[in-house]
Amino acid sequence: MTEGGSILPGQRLRARGSDTNRAGRFEATAHEAFDDGWDIPEEDRLVATEVRLERPRSAISYNRSPDLPFDRSINPYRGCEHGCAYCYARPSHAFLNLSPGLDFETRLTARPGIADVLAGELCRPAYRAQTIAIGTNTDPYQPVERDHGIMRQVLQVLSDFHHPVWITTRGTTIERDIDLIAGMAALGLAAVSVSVTTLDEGLARKMEPRAPSPRRRLQIIRALSEAGIPVRIQISPLIPALTDHELEAVMQAGHDAGARFANSIPLRLPQEVAVLFRHWLETTFPDRAARVMGRVRELHGGRDYDPSFGTRMRGQGLWADLIHRRADLARKRLGLADGMPTLRADLFKPPPRAGDQLTLF
Repeated sequence: MTEGGSILPGQRLRARGSDTNRAGRFEATAHEAFDDGWDIPEEDRLVATEVRLERPRSAISYNRSPDLPFDRSINPYRGCEHGCAYCYARPSHAFLNLSPGLDFETRLTARPGIADVLAGELCRPAYRAQTIAIGTNTDPYQPVERDHGIMRQVLQVLSDFHHPVWITTRGTTIERDIDLIAGMAALGLAAVSVSVTTLDEGLARKMEPRAPSPRRRLQIIRALSEAGIPVRIQISPLIPALTDHELEAVMQAGHDAGARFANSIPLRLPQEVAVLFRHWLETTFPDRAARVMGRVRELHGGRDYDPSFGTRMRGQGLWADLIHRRADLARKRLGLADGMPTLRADLFKPPPRAGDQLTLF
């Protein structure tokens, strides 16, 4: 693979986390924009978000990672318009032969029909319910959800089946679905993590250009909490020498908004996201880029990222130990719990369908 990935002449970017379309790891070649010598002015155009539709063949993805508290998840969308510069999900776009850079946040895939596929999977005789996680790869409540409503359909299926779900988001559209989520939460079937990385509005706009502001995300926590939904404030990623000094303040703000749980994970830079984040950091914060990356490598055994189970989510070394100790002390002081509440799986039951034989009792 060759280096490259610059955007085409005439293309303009506004509120994007990446300004490069560097090829993914599966591509044999990369494309580089250059002056061809023709004296023809390029059309000046803004890079817009494109949404393609995919007919899903399956809904539930399974994993066997010992680092994750769930073994199954659902992804209503591929790619994420929030455009967070550090997003660990960016490398997943390489599987679509698209760039984990600008393509990840501008060339999205929506999966209409996934709710019907999910219902079919839940009806299989061999299926055994355990908590399904949604939003652990790309955000199910990113802006395109307002137009497509796929997450709402998925939630309706899970509600009908009395299936436990754990949602992670930073999107405001989740407030539209409070009626469904609150009803499930009342039965011990739903909980939500809201991601807040910083309280600094200016920094957030640079890191997460199309995500709601920190203040708005705290309002989401309050709305969910007031509806009786268990909420965790997810302070992730915690970026050394950039946001780590805010750990206690963000946790306090989450507590004040009604969160009952809190967690934090240090910055992870798997696959292509390492190069993309370094480029963003050197462009946006050239004065501290070396310091940030030095501490990141300290966290991951001298590398930009160590994918080893057991340490990849926590980091290693003195700084990692210090951060986790600070988080533990802040949680204890505020009366917050780590992790998430245990959700019920014993209520799971497929609803009756047309043509089903009725039971005698």
